[in-house]
Amino acid sequence: MKNSLIYLLVIVLVYACNKEQYDIIIKNGTIIDGSGDNGYVADVAIINSKISVIEKNIGGNAEIEIDATDLVVTPGFIDMLSWACGPIIYDGTVPSVVHQGITTAIFGEGWSMGPVNENVRKGMESFWPEYNIKYDWETLSEYLKFVETQGTSVNISSFVGATTLRMYVIGFSDRKASPTELKQMKELLSKEMKAGALGLASSLVYTPAFYADTEELIELAKTAAQFGGIYISHIRNESTELVAALNELVTISEAAQIPAEIYHFKAAGKDNWAQLDDAIAFIESAHARGLDITADIYPYTAGATGLSAIIPPWAKEGGDEALVQRLKNPDLRAKIKNEILASKKGWENFYLMSDGGANILVSYLSGERKKLQGKSLAEIAKIYNRDELETVFDLLIEENGGGGGIYFLMSEDNVCKKMQLPWVSFCTDEDAYKPTGLMSKRNPHPRAYGTFPRILGKYVRQEGLLTLEAAVRKMTFLPAQRLGLADRGLLKAGMVADIVIFNPHEIIDKATYLNPHLFSEGIDFVIVNGVAVIRNGKHTGAKPGKALFKTAN
Repeated sequence: MKNSLIYLLVIVLVYACNKEQYDIIIKNGTIIDGSGDNGYVADVAIINSKISVIEKNIGGNAEIEIDATDLVVTPGFIDMLSWACGPIIYDGTVPSVVHQGITTAIFGEGWSMGPVNENVRKGMESFWPEYNIKYDWETLSEYLKFVETQGTSVNISSFVGATTLRMYVIGFSDRKASPTELKQMKELLSKEMKAGALGLASSLVYTPAFYADTEELIELAKTAAQFGGIYISHIRNESTELVAALNELVTISEAAQIPAEIYHFKAAGKDNWAQLDDAIAFIESAHARGLDITADIYPYTAGATGLSAIIPPWAKEGGDEALVQRLKNPDLRAKIKNEILASKKGWENFYLMSDGGANILVSYLSGERKKLQGKSLAEIAKIYNRDELETVFDLLIEENGGGGGIYFLMSEDNVCKKMQLPWVSFCTDEDAYKPTGLMSKRNPHPRAYGTFPRILGKYVRQEGLLTLEAAVRKMTFLPAQRLGLADRGLLKAGMVADIVIFNPHEIIDKATYLNPHLFSEGIDFVIVNGVAVIRNGKHTGAKPGKALFKTAN
């Protein structure tokens, strides 16, 4: 009897030792793999940060076993435009980012965190003053490695900002780049592309990027193309001259032979909403000519940017200090005001696009003025007992050219129309936040907390605008393909284990314009590089994120 028990024990031990050992097994989830194909029920096993196998009834042992019955398992979401690049230095757990299922954040809309010199440092001083960022690296790749070494809960990657290149070489001057200056910008870009940057990014509605002409952008885009990069742009005009601005992007793409992406594609301003159909037709005509043009959007009718976006570009030449001095000059102040009210073409007039101050929420002010955050410009004007433009001029002086606003610019019908286009992915276009502490002191756009759950809850489940498979493809495989991230964006063996597990019946955004610091609901697990960052809806504190670098073609 004793020998029989020993024999049985040996058999059990041998069997147990021969069973595969995994780090994580996700059991019985509905797999939406990112390809757009129909979902299916299976298990997912992870080992050494990679997906090892996907099949039904996986045997073996795991340190963590997750029961995903009645839950959906997808690749991690990729945010095509994130401004978490500053806050991530202060707190690498970036709670508002990971709690909505984002596993990879893409930086660099015009301004990038490198290359850096004194011109760039000075230009970025007003971006996140509360975090006391030193900008004591010299290149974009050094910044990305710094964040990885410090620790982050998400993967990060970045474009090189055309704004940053111009700022580095020329500063805030409104003039054409000289041949020598353009050569220097191209050399800086080449260095960053060799180090793994994704491509070239521009934000042409803002200064000093506004001062660059099309020829300058073509030459820079040619350099990015040599390394297999793409050109991505906040186009020069999203309102009265939308199609003309798209034509500039297409011209750059065609001349530089480079794929192109449109940041947060929109027709801004009520008078311009009808232009969206012409814009879509224009892009699809470019597709018919063989050009590779895509776009991203956020699922809201309001945008967000600085309060100085109200000001015409000429008045911002020289930077914030120069703007403040012009606003203090009675004659120049009157000229700026008249130009805003006159609706002069050639620049984007955020005040008129929003149809006045009642549709502009002030999202960020400093000091005692923080109590005004969340109020409309019209409400603040009543408090100041001045008209709306005089009020915003005073705020800009008091904020040394800083301050933020939320601008209601778009129609819900257009948001729905854009979301269904097969060549459109998604972005937050926001910083990272947390409901408590220093990261809660601004009043951000709700997209900071809610973008991806809003799409899955409101537009997929409640409105049936997209299938779950189509929406997940737009959040995962489509952006991964666009960015050249070949080992992410799909659930299949051999891919990196960036994974989101959510309840399709409960997922929804909760953040609002007046109460933005609310996490979304329904996301149970977020796994980054094979490590659980969100577990049972709670942040684990883990920081397994990596800096992702593109391999040059």
